[in-house]
Amino acid sequence: MTADDKITLYYSPQTRAAGTRVLLEELGAPYDLHVLNMKAGEQRKPEFLAVNPLGKVPTIGHRGQIVTEQVAIFIYLADLFPQAGLTPALDDVLRGPYLRWIAYYGASFEPAVIDHFMKREPAPVTQSPYADYDTMLGALEQQLAKGPYLLGERMTAADVLWGVAFNWTMMFGVVPRKDVFVRYAERITQRPAFQRVTAADAEMAAQHAAAAGV
Repeated sequence: MTADDKITLYYSPQTRAAGTRVLLEELGAPYDLHVLNMKAGEQRKPEFLAVNPLGKVPTIGHRGQIVTEQVAIFIYLADLFPQAGLTPALDDVLRGPYLRWIAYYGASFEPAVIDHFMKREPAPVTQSPYADYDTMLGALEQQLAKGPYLLGERMTAADVLWGVAFNWTMMFGVVPRKDVFVRYAERITQRPAFQRVTAADAEMAAQHAAAAGV
């Protein structure tokens, strides 16, 4: 393994980047953290904006290239380590549904949740990327009811993405604590990879708060 083969994860604790770190742990992937103290505003400094102009994490560096956008990162990493079994192969009948539900996160769930959280009226159904909040969430509930994972019996990287997302959004009351969502999130949050990242994040977040004087 060369230095370029190791993944660099631009990271701040207790952010969306935690899900990417959980995925890296699940994949058994070699990675380093480039830690940003968001409480001190380091994500808005020129050094990081040169990497990701939006100042967002997760962002990864690999083989001299930068990958941003959580959905792209999950697809990229899971495909990079197929031996972990978290991604259907290109000729697998589940590849299409797998990509569907990963893309659904960024294209429908995130904008719907933000509008809901901000108490903003969505665009008319014919113009909204997610129809409406209840319809968007209902489609997920229907799919997860087939369980135990998004694609049935097989766990994939999509479940890491969604399990972490449901855990956070239910914690803050943005998504209702329906039994199907709670049980699904617990399947991911009870796994050792999630537990390791959560413990490390708590310690790092405390250090960041102290350093930023908050």
